[in-house]
Amino acid sequence: MNAARQSGKSTTVGILAAHTVLYEPNSLVLLLSPTLRQSAELFKKCLAVYRSVKHPVASESQTALTLTLENGSRIVSLPGKEANVRGYSGVRLLIVDEASRVPNDLYASARPMLAVSGGRLLALSTPFGTRGWWYEAWVSGAREPWERYEVPATQVPRISPEFLEEERSTLGEWWFEQEYMCRFLDAETQAFRREDIDRAFEEEVQPWEL
Repeated sequence: MNAARQSGKSTTVGILAAHTVLYEPNSLVLLLSPTLRQSAELFKKCLAVYRSVKHPVASESQTALTLTLENGSRIVSLPGKEANVRGYSGVRLLIVDEASRVPNDLYASARPMLAVSGGRLLALSTPFGTRGWWYEAWVSGAREPWERYEVPATQVPRISPEFLEEERSTLGEWWFEQEYMCRFLDAETQAFRREDIDRAFEEEVQPWEL
C-alpha cells in the first residue's frame, strides 16, 4: 500500500492507471473520490495519459466515468458513497484520491476488493485534521504496512516561493500548513489537542493488586 501526502495534483494516478490496464490484461482499476465532480476530473487525467501513448491497446467502449479496453481491462471512477462501490471485486489497482475527505465507511468497504487479486492500494491527499482513516494510516507506523511519501509545496519546482508566501499571507497559517506543507493540524475550534487526548489513554493495562 502506498500513501502520498502531497500538495497539488500530479500525473501519478493517470500513469499508474494507464500502465496497469495496458500491460495487465483483464485488470480492473478502481478510482474513488469524495464527489462526482472529483471522480470525473480524476478519470480525465487517466484518459489523457492513455491517449498520449497512442492507444497500444484499443478501447472497446467509453463512458463519462468508465474506459473498457479490448484486452478486458477497465478503469472505473466512482464518487464517494459506500453504497456505490459495492459489487466490485478482483481490483488490481485501487486509487483513493483526496483521501482525507473520503469517509471511513467507504474506505472500509473498498479494502476487501483487493483480497483475492492481491492488488495495490494507493491513497493521495493533503491532510485535513487529526481524524479519520487517512490520518490514522499516516501515523500508524509499523502497525500498518504503508509506504509513505511526503511532498510539501516547497519541494515542487513548478510552485514559486513568491506564490507560497502570498498564499500563507492570504490563507493564514492553519490552512497553509495543511494545504501546502502537508501538516496534520487539530481543528481551530477543537477544545483539546489530539496529542493531549492520546496521552490520556494507556495501551498497557496494569492488573489490580489485591
